[in-house]
Amino acid sequence: MGKSQELYKKAKEIIPGGTQLLSKRPEMFLPNLWPAYYSRAKGCEVWDLDGKHYYDMGIMGIGTCVLGYANPVINKAVRKAIGQSNMCTLNAPEEVELAEKLLELHPWAAMARFAKSGGESNTIAIRIARAYTKKDKIAFCGYHGWHDWYLSSNLNDASNLDNQLLPGLSTNGVAKNLKNTAMPFTYGNIEQFKTIVENTKDELGVVIMEVQKYKDVDIDFLKEVRDITKKIGAILIFDEISSGFRFNTGGQHLLYDIVPDIAVFGKALGNGFPIGAIIGKKEVMQAAQDTFISSSYWTERSGYVAAVETIKFFEKYKVADYTMKMGKYIGKKLSKIFEKYDLDINIVGTPSIVSMAIKEKDPMVLKTVFIQEMLKRGYLVSTVIYISYAHKKKVVKKYLKDAKEVFKYISKHKDNLDEILDNEVVHCGFQRLN
Repeated sequence: MGKSQELYKKAKEIIPGGTQLLSKRPEMFLPNLWPAYYSRAKGCEVWDLDGKHYYDMGIMGIGTCVLGYANPVINKAVRKAIGQSNMCTLNAPEEVELAEKLLELHPWAAMARFAKSGGESNTIAIRIARAYTKKDKIAFCGYHGWHDWYLSSNLNDASNLDNQLLPGLSTNGVAKNLKNTAMPFTYGNIEQFKTIVENTKDELGVVIMEVQKYKDVDIDFLKEVRDITKKIGAILIFDEISSGFRFNTGGQHLLYDIVPDIAVFGKALGNGFPIGAIIGKKEVMQAAQDTFISSSYWTERSGYVAAVETIKFFEKYKVADYTMKMGKYIGKKLSKIFEKYDLDINIVGTPSIVSMAIKEKDPMVLKTVFIQEMLKRGYLVSTVIYISYAHKKKVVKKYLKDAKEVFKYISKHKDNLDEILDNEVVHCGFQRLN
């Protein structure tokens, strides 16, 4: 037990759930052994509280740091800005600069609002859309946050969110009268979406969806959803919190010439500084003035400055091209490793977010052994790799060499993986901590 594990034991006593974000909970990686806290991070390197060094070949701050941790260009701009005060009675001018930059990248949009996190940005988009359409019901496809409107889907069926986010999400604390207000549909299943439209009649006012997640983009599906929403007078929101700035500089939807009414961005936009953006058509976004949407820390300066500089960095260094190319390279090499050692694991999803779909018996045990053995070799890993600009070829080649050794070891013990576990199996989905 190191300092990080000891501190996490204390955290579980005084912080419900142990951490602020489920995806950073140590039990989601390696119970009792994961280095829960960092002392510093730079590029794709991380040092824990004991000074141990790791390469982050995993979630990279949940996909927020596409330029790498502590990027010197972004940090320099933020330091200068906060030296002139991060908060004031007056507004930060970078707020307008960021709005102009996002609208320049998305000519279909005319107005922008901002927040500090993805979940609240989606909730703002939902509020604006409802204010505009005067209709309450929502159809959604994908993961859109923790707020009541989203979790209320499980009031209808406790498994509604199992394939959208995580299995076993509780609706405790969610108002029961929100039942039948949010309905999920599966990506690519247009008939399921049409059924929702038919069943909700003229009450469906909002459709929110991810442009792509674990499957390849389905352009025909997206176009048909767009056509239907126009026909019924519903607002179409593209949640690009994960996909934005991953395929290109801006929104993935720009690649397919499919225009939503609202698009939402976060994660990569600020390279680790808190910022969320909601952009949309003028007549729709103006509805924000007909409802109360306001928060003190949405006006803090660092997020705006970081986002402006991040976009400039993306444009100057063609970051999305780099991460896409590197992701394809890693995915191809890993696929060859899986084939060589007869492991039923597939690479799926966005090229710059390399995801391993484990089809073997006891996938969670296999995942745990992989994380366990890679941690011993100095890597923070999961079954997802959020590629960053800091993942240079030298580090990637070292990772692939060590991953090959680990998957060879896993293949050798495939029928008795339980016997080579050092501790508990990784948690899957939402579980209450003891």
